Amino acid sequence: MIKNRTAILALLTGLNLLNYIDRYVVAAVLKKIQEAPEVGGLGLSNFEGGLLATAFLAGYFVTSPIFGARADKGKRTGLIAFGVIVWSISTFATGLTHSFATMMIARVCVGVGEASYATLAPTIIDDITPPDQKSRTLAIFYLAIPVGSALGFVFGGAIEPVWGWRAAFFIAGGPGVVLALLCLLIKEPARKLREDKASIADSIGTLSKIPLFRRAVLGYCAYTGAVSAFAYWAPKYLAERYGASGHYEMIGGILHVVVDKAAMLSNSSASVIFGGVTVLGGALGTIIGGRWADAAASKVAIVTETTAWDARDNKLAINAQLKVCAWGMIIAAPLTAIAFGMPTPLLFFICAFLAEIGLFLSTSPVSAIGLRSVPPELRASAMAAMIFAIHLFGDLWSPTVLGILSDVLISVVAMMALPLTFAWSAYLWWPRAREADG
Repeated sequence: MIKNRTAILALLTGLNLLNYIDRYVVAAVLKKIQEAPEVGGLGLSNFEGGLLATAFLAGYFVTSPIFGARADKGKRTGLIAFGVIVWSISTFATGLTHSFATMMIARVCVGVGEASYATLAPTIIDDITPPDQKSRTLAIFYLAIPVGSALGFVFGGAIEPVWGWRAAFFIAGGPGVVLALLCLLIKEPARKLREDKASIADSIGTLSKIPLFRRAVLGYCAYTGAVSAFAYWAPKYLAERYGASGHYEMIGGILHVVVDKAAMLSNSSASVIFGGVTVLGGALGTIIGGRWADAAASKVAIVTETTAWDARDNKLAINAQLKVCAWGMIIAAPLTAIAFGMPTPLLFFICAFLAEIGLFLSTSPVSAIGLRSVPPELRASAMAAMIFAIHLFGDLWSPTVLGILSDVLISVVAMMALPLTFAWSAYLWWPRAREADG
């Protein structure tokens, strides 16, 4: 049995890294998948290519409440191992598909497998971690988000030119099956379980009545929607805004545009640079946010393993962590607005790097808050509810909404919807004293 806390954290973090690599490999090789069948692709339109992401998301957020409710009533390691095996086999199967329909099915199954893992792994980490280290420990786990996402692009981009796009899925899907078996060896900490007769509706009803949890989720929805739209449209915005820097000159009596090719920023280079900025800023923000949240909580209250989830000390600690999340948005909102107005790519990326630090400050604290603000027997359901809500009310619609705004407004004006949403998230997360005293 695996009992060591560091070993459990290392295993689950490694799987989370693999989780995000698998998730983003499809984006890295999407252009090749869309090519005509005679040259090895599936002949997908842009609409069909986009639906592959929707299929994954549907499998992911729709099934997360089911796994959460089941885990609150029994062992989690078996469900985690099941999820890892499902997503790994489905990733491998993606490379075997020869039609749009079969690839859609494979991507839905990847989402289902990842729902089990992403919902339950943080609850085990929370259970084995001392109260004063929860946010910084979860920060290590969530480093996989920026790093794994970037590695997915790099991995897919490196494998495809050598062995083809199918090989990227074959290689990415293999390691998970082995690591899944190790999850079965994790010794689960003792915890209070939910009654078998309790339903998903009962759990959601209870969670929705907890003010601190409710506000954490509302802020998280706004945050997720804006971050997703930011990541989706930023490379295209950069390529359009900075892609053809030049000036007018009269040549042979005709007015010509003379383009400074050295100043041009292509869509591919914009994606690579923006990805690098996200990895560096995201990793730094995640680590700082985890440590800051733990320090802030310890200054206002002493919370032990025996402190009741609804005790005033615990509520004070949660409010302190919510303030860290809010400060991240207070930092990110103006910097994002300034970045979109910068005259050169370099100035944009400097502002974006600092904004990314602010955005990722909340990555681990908001998850710790979601777990800390609810009864112990509802923590898996709480994590599932957060995942369900932030996707249904956040990134499922936000890229499309920003695209519509970009069609009817000047692009720089349309992009200002993002810092405004970050500011709204800061407002939702800012602590209310009455919630600590109630």
